[in-house]
Amino acid sequence: MDNIEVFDSPGKGRGLRATKELLSGDVLFSEPPFAAVVFDSLADKICHSCFRRQDKLQRCGQCKFAQYCDKTCQSAGWKEHKLECGAIKAFGAIGDNFGKAPNENIRLAARIMWRLDKEGGVMSDMQMTSLDDLENHISDMPEDDLKELKVDIHNFLDYWPRNSKQHRVDDISHIFGVINCNGFTVSDQRGLNAVGVGLFPNLCLVNHDCWPNCTVILNHGKIELRALGKIEPGEEVTVSYVDFLNVTEDRQRQLKMHYFFDCTCEHCKGHIKDDLKMGGKEVDGVKVPEEQVKEVTEYSLQMLQKMDKARLEGNYHEVIKICRECMEKQEPVLADTHIYQLRMWSTASEVSAYLQFIDEAADYARKMVDGYNKLYHPCNAHLGMATMRAGVTHWQAGKIEVGHGMICKAYAILQRTHGPTHPITKDLETMRMQTEMELRMFRENEYIYKSMREAALKNQPMNMMNEPMAESVKNLFRRQKK
Repeated sequence: MDNIEVFDSPGKGRGLRATKELLSGDVLFSEPPFAAVVFDSLADKICHSCFRRQDKLQRCGQCKFAQYCDKTCQSAGWKEHKLECGAIKAFGAIGDNFGKAPNENIRLAARIMWRLDKEGGVMSDMQMTSLDDLENHISDMPEDDLKELKVDIHNFLDYWPRNSKQHRVDDISHIFGVINCNGFTVSDQRGLNAVGVGLFPNLCLVNHDCWPNCTVILNHGKIELRALGKIEPGEEVTVSYVDFLNVTEDRQRQLKMHYFFDCTCEHCKGHIKDDLKMGGKEVDGVKVPEEQVKEVTEYSLQMLQKMDKARLEGNYHEVIKICRECMEKQEPVLADTHIYQLRMWSTASEVSAYLQFIDEAADYARKMVDGYNKLYHPCNAHLGMATMRAGVTHWQAGKIEVGHGMICKAYAILQRTHGPTHPITKDLETMRMQTEMELRMFRENEYIYKSMREAALKNQPMNMMNEPMAESVKNLFRRQKK
């Protein structure tokens, strides 16, 4: 790789820095997983080879666990599944494990170790670090995590075949520690939902910043590290391990708990935008009293917990009821950038669209995006995805001018964060062309456009949007990096 190099980053250990000027949207590197597995909870819903979500999958006839789209996917996945197949079958025949497969961490650790045994820790000249050199942070783990680690190692030893190369417990522990602090979420074919976890060695070298200069995305089975803006030669390349839509204190707590370091980036040191994220509304230059803001903030937190419970239960009419009740108290008091109000607008928009309250969903989506624009980096992938969702919702509501504008803006962001070949970007390009054509028709004759749209909806009613997904690709890093 001639555009980046490994270096010792002050206070962070090893990192990556640019060796030449990079521009927004440039791909610094693309990397396939060293190994990857499907989440336990989705093992019967996702193809174990291509990670596509399918209604009907074909189960492996031997282990009865692995699932595939078809014979083609099964053949493609056989190289990785061959040793795993017999091990899963044998593991499921042991006492308390009868009929079960080991958990995702154990399956991933085994796939990594089988590959290490066969091919070694460095797969190609493009790999900038070996797995032995990655940090495992076992010494930093809290007691409860160490207990879980010991259970996983015990079950791994039951799972690991006697005819495979045997390893020291310290070596096995290292691999589990590396997974714990370097596991990266693998998404489905459209990049919208988290379906598994994998290990990407080069990505492990990229350090964190709450306001990073790069983003990482999964595209056609490989991760891509893409520049968000101009990066000068010698400048460290960074990504964010946590969502910036949290106040400094919460981000730092997450980073310390899961990633074992104290963030000293400029946005943390200066508590940048925290005042917007927890602030009160200002009317005619007069701010709402702090006590009132504090009271509604505490109330909002309680309602968010109730909303999450109702959403988890699939009670979407109750979710909307809670959102409306809470927003009635929030909107006169909280700033339009207050993160609890943004969460309410986001959920209300998504669930309203699912329940076919399209006009209401569009209104919430617009407010959400307006707030995001004041908080996020202008090329943030979350902002791009939210803007896309808001644009589609406005389009469905018949608000073609606003919808087309949002879709164009989302397309401009995702061209940089996801790239032109990503399935989402391609879908967005199709939407952009369609809304552009409809907007032209609308401007030529608004009455005819609306009449044609109403007739089309009568003949083919609008499809109900997909059920709101709790598992989205928001935080791509499962645990600590590097």
